[in-house]
Amino acid sequence: MSIKNNRLTPAEYQENFTDIHPPFETKDAAVVEANRCLFCYDPPCMKSCPTSINVPKFIRQITTDNLKGSAHTIFSSNIMGAGCSKVCPVEKLCEGACVYNLMHETPINIAKLQRYSTEKAMENKWQLFDRKPSKGKRVAVIGAGPAGLSCAHTLSREGIDVTIFEKESKGGGLMTYGIAAYKVTPEFCEDEVNYITSIGGIDIKYNQEFGKNVTLEQLQNNYDAVYMAFGVGLARQLDIEGEHLQGVEDAIKFIYELRNNDYSKIAVGDKVAVIGMGMTAIDAATQAKRLGASDVTLVYRRTQAEMPCTEKELDIAKLDGCKVIWLASPKEIIGNNGKVSQLICDVMKLGEPDASGRRSPVVSGETFTLDVDMVIKAAGQMPFQSLVNDNNIQNNNGKIVVDGKSVSKIAGVFAGGDSVNGGREVVDAVQAGKDGAAAILKYIISPDYIIESELKPTFNN
Repeated sequence: MSIKNNRLTPAEYQENFTDIHPPFETKDAAVVEANRCLFCYDPPCMKSCPTSINVPKFIRQITTDNLKGSAHTIFSSNIMGAGCSKVCPVEKLCEGACVYNLMHETPINIAKLQRYSTEKAMENKWQLFDRKPSKGKRVAVIGAGPAGLSCAHTLSREGIDVTIFEKESKGGGLMTYGIAAYKVTPEFCEDEVNYITSIGGIDIKYNQEFGKNVTLEQLQNNYDAVYMAFGVGLARQLDIEGEHLQGVEDAIKFIYELRNNDYSKIAVGDKVAVIGMGMTAIDAATQAKRLGASDVTLVYRRTQAEMPCTEKELDIAKLDGCKVIWLASPKEIIGNNGKVSQLICDVMKLGEPDASGRRSPVVSGETFTLDVDMVIKAAGQMPFQSLVNDNNIQNNNGKIVVDGKSVSKIAGVFAGGDSVNGGREVVDAVQAGKDGAAAILKYIISPDYIIESELKPTFNN
């Protein structure tokens, strides 16, 4: 057993990391699917979308060959509608709420239809929004992820000049650096960022890290308001013996490296254990398998009923050949010459529900051992507690404390997305950015200021 790169041929890498959810191949295929929609009067799909996309409206616009109108309907509510169509857990959001489920029929393929319209808009560079004349106000946004980009685009549409400070060399945040490559490519993420900023009035300054290259005090002195959207990203540690042996990796770093390099350059073990059962764990496990690992095992301390990932994501891992061991928790990592050789796990049993509502795992007293040469930790992410403390930002265990949806305890400073909620879906971050923009406009323009995204969507063609 060993950890090495270049395990597969270029053709195998290409096949393994191709688009897992291909688009409609023809216009007719999209129209046929769109015509299945019942155009519900009080659409549950729309209610289940955190950004409240008017799903029946954009689908009906597809049936009438009004693709610009369809894309506009989507982007009006979610400027990252193209990316979300690829990465949203739609089975527990819009598609999961589709009335066809009540009829025991296949729900409308909303995500694929959304992708159809939005990708046409991006391919053709349709500029669907007119930026209002400048209001002479400037806002600084910390982080070019979904929340930051959403906030910036909403503000720019209203005539506000926005500067985004991003610590990485590319924008997109989690979309660019933290999601499996077979779901969304780095090239697509770059195109999406460029499409969002093409409205004008948005300047992204890359390689500018908050707390290092730029301070909150500097931004407060030079801008009318500040929106903090720097997310989360610190990997939760296992706190077990052997955790720092060679071959133990954080899932965040593993996926980050994969997104930043040619697939052949990413080293992976022959026998890999992945700790956790969230979306990041699934992404790490499936990509390890697709990089050439012969044996990948997901280890989770609860049962399938309590797992945070969706059934659809778990199915992807299983179809890739990943194994799952339920009711198991890492106890110790054994090494040989400083390198990982075995993972010892406690066999768990479920006790009473914890604060999350899930039954707490309890050690049974039994253990088992896995022979591995690589362990990937995907036990969750933590907020940047030191960062917020160093900038005197009121927080709750690192999560920024806000009034309402986005108003921090510091005058003129707002926050949203994962840095506030601790980590949710991309679509939740997009909505947080819209909420932040609305609050900022009320602060720097007028308490009575109303923007289009705050108005109740209408259902018309």
